Amino acid sequence: MTAQMRVSSPDTQWTRGDPDELALRIRRRAVRMVAPQGFGYLGQALSAAEQVALLFTTARPGIDRLVCSPGHYVIAPFAAAAELGLLDDDLVSGYGHNGSPIEAIGTERSPVVDYTCGSLGQGLSAAAGFALSDRFHGSAARTYALVSDGEMEEGQVWEAAIFAAHSGLDRLTVLLDANNSQVDGPIDTITTIEPIAEKWAAFGWHVQDIDGHDTAALAEAISAANAESDRPSVVVCRTSTTHGLDCLPPGTDGHFIKLPPELAEAALAELTAKLEVLHA
Repeated sequence: MTAQMRVSSPDTQWTRGDPDELALRIRRRAVRMVAPQGFGYLGQALSAAEQVALLFTTARPGIDRLVCSPGHYVIAPFAAAAELGLLDDDLVSGYGHNGSPIEAIGTERSPVVDYTCGSLGQGLSAAAGFALSDRFHGSAARTYALVSDGEMEEGQVWEAAIFAAHSGLDRLTVLLDANNSQVDGPIDTITTIEPIAEKWAAFGWHVQDIDGHDTAALAEAISAANAESDRPSVVVCRTSTTHGLDCLPPGTDGHFIKLPPELAEAALAELTAKLEVLHA
């Protein structure tokens, strides 16, 4: 992880708390981040909250790498880092503002993650490069890459997938956020990418297909991926861009959610109430 993160010993994790609680906190923080502007990439935080929570529960600070391939998903790692005290509140409050390093779409300057880029489809190539470099250097690091299902429409993803499998990059794990959402609408109305799991398996990957909002299933899947010794792993996480916020109006466009003040207040109240129930 990058220099903005706290470096610790190999057996330390960012948090040993409840990943369900961290996922709720990621969602609530993301609402606060987009509320001042009334719109933003909230849906990506809603769909990936559990995945990011598990990454911060699993990854070893100062050793393992985190790649966020779709740049607009960086809101979720930013939110997690803020909740864990790894990013200052004042810094995170500038999310999406002109000149802020906490950008709405991640760039090579973004803190928290080891790699992200505004252009889609490039993250898996970077993740494979990290994994191969770590092998050359005899490092025990693992590389975790968050990839979106929409990026499967990019040829570069499949080139990287072929390379990673051919090279036997067993310390590379992809969390594939399969939320069936992209800017033009539901993915299955634009391009047929199913069967997702079978395609990755055909490319030589260890594949698991799970409910991406089930933290227990995610923990088990990541553990199984870490146990692989001769091939990279992908966890296909079936998710929704409106998950966890019942107050969102029916038919909400989860790719770029509009959040007027009254809806933001309702969202914060709902998530705060869920956290209080969790603590009861």
